[in-house]
Amino acid sequence: MALNRTNSIQNLQRFSSPEEIVTALHHELDAIKAACKKDDPDMDRAAEDFIVLFEQYLHEKGDCIDWGKIRPPAADRIIPHRNLPAIREDTTADMLGKLAVLKLNGGLGTSMGCVGPKSAISVRDDLSFLDLCVRQIEHLNDQHEVRVPLVLMNSFNTHVDTQMILRKYKHKNVEIRTFNQSKFPRIYKETLQPLPVDASDSTEWYPPGHGDLYRSLMESGELDKLLDSGKEWLFVSNIDNLGATVDPAMLQFLHEKPDCEFVMEVTDKTQADVKGGTLIEYDDRIRLLEVAQVPKEFIEEFKSVTKFRVFNTNNLWINLRAIKRVYDQETLRMEIIENTKTLDDGRHVIQLEQAVGSAIQSFHNAVGVNVPRSRFLPVKKTSDLLLVMSNLFAISHGSLVLSEHRVFKHLPLVKLGDSFKKVDSFLRRFGNIPDMLELDHLTVAGDVSFGRNVILRGTVIIIANEGERIDIPPGAILENKIVTGNLRIMDH
Repeated sequence: MALNRTNSIQNLQRFSSPEEIVTALHHELDAIKAACKKDDPDMDRAAEDFIVLFEQYLHEKGDCIDWGKIRPPAADRIIPHRNLPAIREDTTADMLGKLAVLKLNGGLGTSMGCVGPKSAISVRDDLSFLDLCVRQIEHLNDQHEVRVPLVLMNSFNTHVDTQMILRKYKHKNVEIRTFNQSKFPRIYKETLQPLPVDASDSTEWYPPGHGDLYRSLMESGELDKLLDSGKEWLFVSNIDNLGATVDPAMLQFLHEKPDCEFVMEVTDKTQADVKGGTLIEYDDRIRLLEVAQVPKEFIEEFKSVTKFRVFNTNNLWINLRAIKRVYDQETLRMEIIENTKTLDDGRHVIQLEQAVGSAIQSFHNAVGVNVPRSRFLPVKKTSDLLLVMSNLFAISHGSLVLSEHRVFKHLPLVKLGDSFKKVDSFLRRFGNIPDMLELDHLTVAGDVSFGRNVILRGTVIIIANEGERIDIPPGAILENKIVTGNLRIMDH
């Protein structure tokens, strides 16, 4: 039987003090725990963790970063990748033996029109993100005769499907381990009180961002298991970043700098990355500054590629014992990100989240390493998918490698319109993926389809106006062309 809310919640009454808000939240969470206990035995712990997050949010609410205190990091806090120590083959296997690879696997593929975990989307040669990850780790293990485990942090949205998918890897030379991140209630924007009354509606719950990694890694027992098996380092990355592979040069650096507990991979910012988080010096500590933390009057300055030259790739190398220390000593510090959303039924809600990289301030001798752009190859949209599916890349042991036939080392800028937004419609519009080796810029908008064996070079802009259709014929070569109007090839 569904529980009834208190009148104060039904009426979205405003509370007069933070203390009243917290008291009301405790009352609501007690009711939710009672309703969810059968379906979710971990709800007690989740409620306690959410209270801690919520109280930090109330404490921080209204606080703004002092823009005048922001300084660029000192030169020795961001190290060029080319300055990392030379790789020593005689130590590589030993270093790999101390490494675990963790992929953030909590997201769904809904933004690209797919059902289930995003990691299951086919991105290249019928291989999914997860397939490619497994191939990479298996190759490392085979090549160096080691046992690097692949650890997946799932969410309640991805856990069941992921467990089913993992069955197909049971004969691979990869130990795959999983744990779930927290499940927290969304809260009303007006009252700061929780939406759910029980566990029946998953849209009223959310996974609280990848900053939950530290808490969930500890509370699941997975961190202690990794330490007990001799692991010392965790390489963390988003599962949809196809450039985030194990880097022997980074391992060599960590081997030679044992006092460094945290490394964030950053890369040079372009106009396409102006909203990405960046490293700063603040109160004599290195910190991650996210766009959500920037006062409105300084947003344009934050986007500057001259003042803030690098951004966070979310590829992180973290000492496992240091994670345990800062968690046990309660010195782990991460700012709250207030993520406001409007649900399909019109309710305005808040999700309280944290970024995994913001913990950099909690670790000793943390640094950034400015890596080549090739280590940041995320697939967030179908325009990204077009790039990684094209002949711009080849696959080597699960890793994407830029084609040697590509003259320019930067990737083309690709902008696809709404007709290409979902993966199914995107695939239907290509007879096969065009040759893009000499492409610099592609913009496509409207009802446009491509025949087989099309070649795109230079700058190509194709715009079909509303009610019109453009079919690019098979074998067409478009070089520095603008195509507009109506072009349709009919069967005779």
